[in-house]
Amino acid sequence: MVPTSQGSTDRGQRIPGFRSTHAEPPAANAVNGYAISVIAGGVVIALLYWARAVFITTLVAVIIAFLLEPFVGLLVRIRIPRSLATFLVCLIAVLALYFAGLSLWRQLSGMAREAPELQNNLAAAVESTTGSFQKAMDSAGRILGGAAKPVPAAAPPPETPAGATKKGRKSTASAPNPAQPGAIQEVRIHDDRNPTADYIVASLGTVYQFVLMASFVPFLVYFMLSWRDHIYKSFLRFFEGSDRVVVARSVSGISSMARAFVVGNFMIGVILAALSCALFASIGIRYPFLIGSLSGFLSLVPYIGLPLGMVPPIFAALASGSDSTTILLACAIVVTLHLTAMNVFYPKLVGARVHLNPLVVTLSLMFWGFLWDAAGLVLAIPITAGMKAICDNVAGLKPYGRFLGD
Repeated sequence: MVPTSQGSTDRGQRIPGFRSTHAEPPAANAVNGYAISVIAGGVVIALLYWARAVFITTLVAVIIAFLLEPFVGLLVRIRIPRSLATFLVCLIAVLALYFAGLSLWRQLSGMAREAPELQNNLAAAVESTTGSFQKAMDSAGRILGGAAKPVPAAAPPPETPAGATKKGRKSTASAPNPAQPGAIQEVRIHDDRNPTADYIVASLGTVYQFVLMASFVPFLVYFMLSWRDHIYKSFLRFFEGSDRVVVARSVSGISSMARAFVVGNFMIGVILAALSCALFASIGIRYPFLIGSLSGFLSLVPYIGLPLGMVPPIFAALASGSDSTTILLACAIVVTLHLTAMNVFYPKLVGARVHLNPLVVTLSLMFWGFLWDAAGLVLAIPITAGMKAICDNVAGLKPYGRFLGD
């Protein structure tokens, strides 16, 4: 038996009064974990804001790819190579956008030619509405017994003697002679900058960035569709074992949710736009294609879609000089189509794959709208629904998925 030295202990035996200097208490570990999470979250938010042009362009390309994927898959099933099928689908989509844009341009050109007439009609309608509102306020004031206080007349300016005026004119007109010693000469700096030119120059950078990023969208869509299988399989190779199964389920959930949400909302918008164009034309609203398309897609905006959908037909009816009956009919059409879409089309086309509670939807709209402005409002719900799909398939994140759900 080998003797042990004094002060040594057997394995597992603890020396009384001795504390290890390397072990940290659980509370300190939790605080460190929270601090690292907060710092990482701040870095991610800063990155999303700084590189928002890249993220917005990529997400728009992903959404368009989800819209076109069913058509590409249909051509692939009839033995057309995926690259050729992707090219044909993208070409048809570009032609459809071209003809739709050409039709909208003709509508806008017609409105530009008739702009003075439309402006006069709109000004007359606004003046009539303001007059009616003023009469209603006056009637309410008389009923409540309030009397309007007379406005005191402005006091005339004090008369100035002629001599003082002449003297003031002389003193104003006289200027120090720079040739005289001790004279002080006033130097005025004239600013030649034009605010309109400065605004145009500042806007050129934003327009250039928008055009530059938009030019990448067709290429991203084409490569996402044509290389879909290769990208999916290569991405799964980053994971091993059970993690690969979890990632595959998460990707499948995101794909199903995104396709149901994006394709479903797009189809609902097309249906609403087509019905709005036909019904607006039947009641005599001018430029029905432009007004109906705007009203149909604006009515899909969460929470404020119904009032937004009413704005284009109301302004079009007022600018055309239509009577109140036409305006009421236009509002009734928008309300009927919106309620039909939310209660009939939405459950069938979007389905039960997207479940987000109203609080989460509101917070996501605020957050992504703050980060990415108008683009954030459009992309807020798809991003949040994708996060929920990930949380529903990852065991450690399922409580967050239940929190995001309805």
